[in-house]
Amino acid sequence: MINFERFELDNGLKVIVHQDKSTPVVAVNILYDVGARDEDENKTGFAHLFEHLMFGGSVNIPNFDEPLQRVGGTNNAFTSNDITNYYITVPKENLETAFWLESDRMLSLAFTEKSLEVQRSVVIEEFKQNYLNQPYGDVWMLLRPLAYQKHPYKWATIGKEVSHIENATMQDVKDFFYHHYLPNNAIMVVAGNVEAEEIKALANKWFGDIPSKDIAKRNLPREPQQKEARRIEVERDVPANAIYKAYKMCAKADKDYHATDLLSDVLSLGASSRFHQSLIKEQKLFSEINAYVMGSTDEGLFVISGKLSDKVLYNDAEKAIEQELDKIKTEIIAESELQKVKNKIESTHQFSETNILNKAINLAFAELQNDANDVNFEVEKYNKVTTEDIHRIANQILVETNCSTLIYAKKEN
Repeated sequence: MINFERFELDNGLKVIVHQDKSTPVVAVNILYDVGARDEDENKTGFAHLFEHLMFGGSVNIPNFDEPLQRVGGTNNAFTSNDITNYYITVPKENLETAFWLESDRMLSLAFTEKSLEVQRSVVIEEFKQNYLNQPYGDVWMLLRPLAYQKHPYKWATIGKEVSHIENATMQDVKDFFYHHYLPNNAIMVVAGNVEAEEIKALANKWFGDIPSKDIAKRNLPREPQQKEARRIEVERDVPANAIYKAYKMCAKADKDYHATDLLSDVLSLGASSRFHQSLIKEQKLFSEINAYVMGSTDEGLFVISGKLSDKVLYNDAEKAIEQELDKIKTEIIAESELQKVKNKIESTHQFSETNILNKAINLAFAELQNDANDVNFEVEKYNKVTTEDIHRIANQILVETNCSTLIYAKKEN
């Protein structure tokens, strides 16, 4: 059970405090309710660019990392299609440094041409290195626009194309910042050996004067139901042929999310899973194969991805996947098989809660989705899933007309 207290500042900043007396460090996590889905289709990659720009210095703090390193702290961030998340861990006695740093960049990011140029170059290099020049790097740049035709999930967090970042003007950047990086669009979680009253005082001191503003209205197009199988084939200079199958699924907050997640685990979690036993061990069709869910805020994807063994034909590999999916759609799985993956989920969950930063991030995300207290019912929700739920979800989503397939073939020399 993660106990916490919550309060809200006059400017709309939500603050959650979790006391954990067992640790000498404090985690300060700030989640901004902005991700790649909030971008203009012709100006993508901005949420990710901001992840970098926020480390480029603010008006009073030219170098973000330096003061933090001096007090033994560490920091990082990540961006997804749904959120941008910044976190700091710092020794308890130096907690105020984290408040000072985070409040200054929320209030007054340094918009200098130099900072923009430096971070623009970093992002363009990352784009080229990780997405264009890396084996399998462009998978999501191909699969997303295949699976999504209307919803902004159709582009990856890095952006649709390099030119969008290359052409980003200072005005574009400022507009994006002042519409999204606001106290009333953020959730701050402080976790560690702290008292709620102490955090309330620090929050008011450092964040209380930051003015709230109107948040950009989110009016995203709904993705229409997919009614036909979609398919593309590409050739790339990669070591092995690969196949990716993406099926539309529910959103993270949906009542069927936990059953869908467990369905993916039954198929591919661990050496005793169905895919591993049948497709890797017995038939030797794949060197690796996984099924996993995208826990997206809006309707996400249930993904099957596999690397084919040498000399295996795509038709044979795909047919074998379909046979495994037909089995799970036809026969109701054994209670013991479902219980096994539930046990793994529970142990993973318990292990993750020993980490102070994980708890802070999970509380922030749960609060954004609905209510921070939901973190205390995650395992219970998984345990409530029945074998009939698995059967129903499998028949609902694992159908060919709901599937976008990417055949990723290695170039023959």
